[in-house]
Amino acid sequence: MSEAQLPSDGVEQARELFFRQGRGPAPWIAPHISRSWQRSRPVDRQCIDPEPMALARLSERREHARRLLNCAQPELDGLAEHAVGNGCVVILSDASGLILEEIGSPDFLPKAERVALQPGVEWSENHRGTNAIGTALAEREALMVLGGEHYLVQNGALGCAAAPIFTGRGELAGALDISGETARVNQHALGLVRMAAQQVEHRMMLAEAGGHVLRFHARPSLIGTAREGLMVIEGGRIAAANRVALELFGRSWEDLLDLDARDFLGANWPRMEDRRSLLTLPGGRQIATVMERSATPGSPRTANRRMHAPEGTATAEADDVVPLLERAVRVLNEGVSVLVNGETGSGKEVFSRRLHAASRRKTGPFVAVDCASLPETLIESELFGYEDGAFTGARRKGMAGRIRQAHGGVLFLDEIAEIPLALQTRLLRVLEERVVMPLGGGQGVAVDFDLICATHGNLPALVEAGRFRADLMYRVAGFGVCLPSLGRRSDRHALIARLFLESGGAAKHLQLESDALEVLAAYRWPGNMRELRSTLRVVVALADMGDAVTTEMLPEHLRDACATSNEEYPSRISASPATVQLTDIKRCAIDDALNACDHDIANAARRLGVHRSTIYRHLAHRRHKQDYSRQIN
Repeated sequence: MSEAQLPSDGVEQARELFFRQGRGPAPWIAPHISRSWQRSRPVDRQCIDPEPMALARLSERREHARRLLNCAQPELDGLAEHAVGNGCVVILSDASGLILEEIGSPDFLPKAERVALQPGVEWSENHRGTNAIGTALAEREALMVLGGEHYLVQNGALGCAAAPIFTGRGELAGALDISGETARVNQHALGLVRMAAQQVEHRMMLAEAGGHVLRFHARPSLIGTAREGLMVIEGGRIAAANRVALELFGRSWEDLLDLDARDFLGANWPRMEDRRSLLTLPGGRQIATVMERSATPGSPRTANRRMHAPEGTATAEADDVVPLLERAVRVLNEGVSVLVNGETGSGKEVFSRRLHAASRRKTGPFVAVDCASLPETLIESELFGYEDGAFTGARRKGMAGRIRQAHGGVLFLDEIAEIPLALQTRLLRVLEERVVMPLGGGQGVAVDFDLICATHGNLPALVEAGRFRADLMYRVAGFGVCLPSLGRRSDRHALIARLFLESGGAAKHLQLESDALEVLAAYRWPGNMRELRSTLRVVVALADMGDAVTTEMLPEHLRDACATSNEEYPSRISASPATVQLTDIKRCAIDDALNACDHDIANAARRLGVHRSTIYRHLAHRRHKQDYSRQIN
């Protein structure tokens, strides 16, 4: 029986046994509460609530925990929305249990202060007995302490859920807590702080990392998110790892830290830098990995460049895409609509599907409607449905409509700007009342869904032109997401490497060579993500199992664009002299092998130890250069 299921009379029975009779409280309370009560015996149950430490001293402690505070701030802001709506407060403590920050419901904050639940007060078990902050730090796990489970009687009206925050070496950094009246704190609150603590750990590891960072996950799409495994290698040894990494490898911090990286990753692990590859786990399971050199600890990891966007719209560029997704999830989970803006092909629907998959509605349907592709005469029936006989050609039993199909899930309206002005009023009414009226009359049907919209247009400009209702714009644009074009993303190299694996490169054990990656990253991609994915699928389809994908294997228009760019702008040539020299050596070696084997391709491939397709691509590249030279001359 979990702590959430324990009846209040069970807790009273446990308190009678433990505090009055001096007997063990099991099985009336959860094991972690029983252990905490035992640890809390030295605490005076008649103690007076302490005053917070002096502000100057608290400022010193906050400065000492500056990195924790900085990395936790986005989570505090996100959890605050939940806390305010539920009459609770969100608390961040350091590793000793000292409360550093507290934000949340104005109604509950005075109640929290009356029991010294405020910044400057230490809530370790040594000072306050059993409580969520102190007990989570002592037990090293996320947990709840509800009502009478608290050791001190004066805290019996509190309900608290807390999760510890760990460094990459398994040391406690602090704890996140949601506290309120007992009825306000539940398993949902516990899940929120557990997830938020994982996000903070992820940020802290990346902020503190030196040397190399290995990112990995069994699902390649999760690399680059807070759910990825992280391992830091410094001086050839494993210096840090997050809890996801420990779970994936089936290890603990004690038996993983300070190991020689060669013993764990193989002698060639330095060659993994800036590449996507497969790592074999104990037991033979393979996971996708990418190795990158970290920034100097404490220095900015990426330039904080921003595109111009309307006020109130969050803008994503490069590494900000993942944090933006996290913020959008929190907003969507509160029932606020999300508007995704971006160029055609920039991945608006992909982003929206990921948003749905990470949201509270992930088990419900994702119903997508492309408003631009539907004829104006069909949009109304597609969205709202119709009754039997509503119009000529209607189905005999009618149709529910896409809005009703989205009940319990997410409705995604792509190209929302294309909805005819006459239907915008009906859509606004449905969004406001959450009741849909089918064509042809009939009973209104209540619907419950979250809304995501997308457009490549400028809704405020359309409102000014009288083509879009202002009240509908404010309803669908509760939170704005502006996706950057592929050409403006500074993480193009890592993104392309990941998509290459996801497009079949991992399944065929292909290796994307650095020269090919440079050409792909240098191309301007007018079709954005859609064009990139299509190109990568072609490259993978034409490659043989186990191939090393080089520049010669890329589509001709990419190579030509790169060559033209390099001729026009020599200073932009991204390939290093060493890379160019290595390519020349490889081509000379193939030519020498062909001459030695009298141009027998099979013998030349065996002589070089490569696949025949490598020789064929070399010959095709040479023919292309000869044809190009003839055209010039």
